[in-house]
Amino acid sequence: MSWHPQYRSSKFRHVYGKAASRDKCYDCVPITCSVHDNHFCAVNPSFIAVVTECAGGGAFLVIPIKQTGKLDPHYPKVCGHKGNVLDIKWNPFIYHLVLYPSCAIQVKIWDIPNQLLKRNITTPKKELLGHNRRVGLIEWHPTAGNILFSSGYDYKIMIWNLDVKDAVLSEPVKIIHVHKDVVLSMSFNTDGSLLATACRDRKIRVIDPRAGTVLQEASYKSHKANKVLFLGNMKKLFSTGTSWWNNRQIALWDQNDLSVPLLEEDLDGSSGLLFPVYDSDTHMLYVVGKGDGNIRYYEISPEKPYLNYLMEYRSHLPQKGIGMMPKRGLDVAACEIFRFYKLIPTKSLIEPISMIVPRRSESYQEDIYPLTAAAQPALSAQLWLNGFNKGPLLVSLKPGSEAVSSLPQFLDPEPFTKVTDLSEQEGGRMSLEDKQKLGEIRDSRKKMKSEEELPSSKKMCLFNGSDIFECPPPKTENELLQMYFRQQEEIRRLRLLVNQRDVQIKQLKLELMNVRMDT
Repeated sequence: MSWHPQYRSSKFRHVYGKAASRDKCYDCVPITCSVHDNHFCAVNPSFIAVVTECAGGGAFLVIPIKQTGKLDPHYPKVCGHKGNVLDIKWNPFIYHLVLYPSCAIQVKIWDIPNQLLKRNITTPKKELLGHNRRVGLIEWHPTAGNILFSSGYDYKIMIWNLDVKDAVLSEPVKIIHVHKDVVLSMSFNTDGSLLATACRDRKIRVIDPRAGTVLQEASYKSHKANKVLFLGNMKKLFSTGTSWWNNRQIALWDQNDLSVPLLEEDLDGSSGLLFPVYDSDTHMLYVVGKGDGNIRYYEISPEKPYLNYLMEYRSHLPQKGIGMMPKRGLDVAACEIFRFYKLIPTKSLIEPISMIVPRRSESYQEDIYPLTAAAQPALSAQLWLNGFNKGPLLVSLKPGSEAVSSLPQFLDPEPFTKVTDLSEQEGGRMSLEDKQKLGEIRDSRKKMKSEEELPSSKKMCLFNGSDIFECPPPKTENELLQMYFRQQEEIRRLRLLVNQRDVQIKQLKLELMNVRMDT
């Protein structure tokens, strides 16, 4: 009989939530009193947008991320809606410029300046007119640029291509008409080739968005889904809703078979909605309760039991909505792996909550920060409409790193190369350590040659090992931290170079001794 350990090994087993201090919160923010089941908040690395109360229509505030503290009561708003703002989303690829909320029967596109707002913005950049009734949901395509999905109370999902220059668009590129009631939630898989929806008719559907056909449909009667979420590349769906007895419930599904859930669990008897949030980089799932102050978080595994409970963040202040910071805006020096922005209408407060992995080292922790989605589209809108799929472009969160790669759709075999290197010809006689040393010596020789070929006429002004003209002295704490990491990398590189030259000197000494012995 094999012995199974009681506790499962995990890097995120001790993750804890840390609320920001009062001076780092956003105070005196008039948060909306709408009862619509949405987040009412959208965050990117530059701005936080929150739906607010406004007489005579809907409005929202756009606050710079670094502008914490009390908000001026006369702070400018983005207003120009005839009805209440029901949903609000930042463009994931143009997050410094454009914001797309939905209201009434229109979807309006707003151009937000990079600097602080000085007056109210009332003129949108684009308007999308196609729904017969009010728009309740909007969702961006995860990899294609300028592809927007909107869902309204007319039971239709419309696909818009925003690459056109027209200021008013009245004809979407595609209309998906497969629902018999209001769509409550939309979610994409990693490459955006599939769309999952939760409808008020209690059914979960997996749809091919370009064909407009239903691939899978769940009609499980004991689980009434309100929100549904694709779990990255796990080929699974996660839904939150209510049971027969109106208990809050979570369920896990196989995306290829929605007849019966893989897992079903009742949480509590509260009446508030549950917002699921999935981090595909760390495979962590967060369940945020509306109307209470709890955030439960789990770790997803591809095998049973699939859902592993980690811990729960608790607060006595109830949240009306929640915003999520993209991974590119996290503080990697503090081992922060996720950040929520909690809307507390009773205090007119927006409170950041950081999810932190406790680590003693202050250096960059590469094992908890895998490559994450970059702020660049993987393909154009027209390519996606023509039938192409591509995973998101990936970027490292390491300070100073700019390398971007893409997830391949198919792995092509590597081409065969002709062996011309002596070490490759004598691979049977050389050990692995000898091959590594030989490769290191060759790399160092190439670096020495490249350094010798640099023009001596180029004058450089060095400050702490860096060129002032190419890299000016840091002015902020973040720039200072980035320069510190660059200097650490430079020190490691120089140490490696010194060790390689020591190896060369020892080899030359051995060759001289051999020559003397021969003579």
